[in-house]
Amino acid sequence: MAAPIELDLTKGPISGHFRALAVPGALGMLFNTLYNVVDMFFAGMLSTSAQAGLALGFQAFYIAMSVSIGLGAAMGALVGNALGAGNRPRARRLAAQGMSFGLISAVVLGIAGLWYGPAVITLVSEPGAYRDAGIRYFLLLTFALPGFMLAFACNGILQAHGDAKSFQRALMAAFFANIALNPLLIYGIPGVIGGMGFDGLAVSTVMSQTGVMAYLVLQVLRRRNMARVRGANFIPRHDKFVDIGLQTLPTAVSMLVLFLSGFVMQFALKGFGEHAVAGFGVAIRIEQILLLPVLGMTGALLPIAAQNFGAGKHDRVREALFYCWKIGFIMTAIACPILWVFGRIFLDLFTDDSEVIRVGLAYLRVDSLILPAYMMLFAINSFLQALKRPIWTVWISLYRQGFGVAFFVWLFIGVWDFNETGVWFGVACAVLSGLILALAIARQVARHEIDGLRPIPLKPTGQDRNTEV
Repeated sequence: MAAPIELDLTKGPISGHFRALAVPGALGMLFNTLYNVVDMFFAGMLSTSAQAGLALGFQAFYIAMSVSIGLGAAMGALVGNALGAGNRPRARRLAAQGMSFGLISAVVLGIAGLWYGPAVITLVSEPGAYRDAGIRYFLLLTFALPGFMLAFACNGILQAHGDAKSFQRALMAAFFANIALNPLLIYGIPGVIGGMGFDGLAVSTVMSQTGVMAYLVLQVLRRRNMARVRGANFIPRHDKFVDIGLQTLPTAVSMLVLFLSGFVMQFALKGFGEHAVAGFGVAIRIEQILLLPVLGMTGALLPIAAQNFGAGKHDRVREALFYCWKIGFIMTAIACPILWVFGRIFLDLFTDDSEVIRVGLAYLRVDSLILPAYMMLFAINSFLQALKRPIWTVWISLYRQGFGVAFFVWLFIGVWDFNETGVWFGVACAVLSGLILALAIARQVARHEIDGLRPIPLKPTGQDRNTEV
């Protein structure tokens, strides 16, 4: 029987829709981040090299993850637009094609990863135990690609229908499964089965993520709008794959550029030793936990704006963007002092290596100051995706995470001879200047698509109205 959970985001208070989508979304991402924290914790129990290898291997895996994230955003925008316009058959067909797109993409990326993964990891690391660990982790993790790809596609479809709780439940279950699987697979059961050591971290992810995929596929098929879906709807169709690909590719490229900036940082950090790499890997996971409410808010903006844009309700699109920014500023104002005051305590939970703690604390304190800029950038990305203009996110990413990070990190490290803290200052400069560019692009796109970012006052009869305030 099809489930009745479908939320019309074109009606009712915008604030209520944000609560309905952002809270479950943030909770889901909390458990997803805690999932990664659990991996980092158990890696730390093995060695600093294991922690650094985990951070390095997952960074390489992000190439494939960028496509899954792009696909999730694409399905949220395309299905959301179709639902907002009242075209349910198109929404149903797009959902089925998106799932097929994800499965085929997983196979292609898995095969390609056998070559590019080890090559990229070798490029940005020094010979030694942490490089070997990173390559092993990456290769095992490729078996989780179908799970990741279909899970993100299904989450985009579900969010377009107003359902953020299914993903939350799936990630909560995966978190608890990971807590049980990690020690079991790493250490085994004495006298019963042997442990896999470091490799157990990756195998645990493969198993739990496959479970997430199975649950989310079932939830999609239970939507009321999917009741009439047929097997033939899943057969790849060129026109639908083109639509999905054109919406997925810009976001995927943007995420790929983010990956490249991460490797620029890894390349700069490798000169300071594995402690710098490990410190960055631990600190970024701590930061992600405090960013989760922000990510929940900005993620909720996509389906809300997408449905209302599809319905032609431009005032509600603008209202959603500014509401997201307003609440986001409050959230980041709370997160910043927490990172400054409690950063060292958080880092102590994962390592007793003083050098790892020193590097991680420096990162947390510098990055905490630009959290509001991150928030605004995330919201602008969701806004552009909802208006089916994701290509602009590529240009923003190319500047901020491509040129900006490389240029400013080089400036601080290569010219001004900073230590690893120069990497954090370089990233901050790239983010702040990237925000200026993103705001200019958002203003221009809004002018063409929804008559500007602010409501247009009507002039007396006989006078033309302004194009934007």
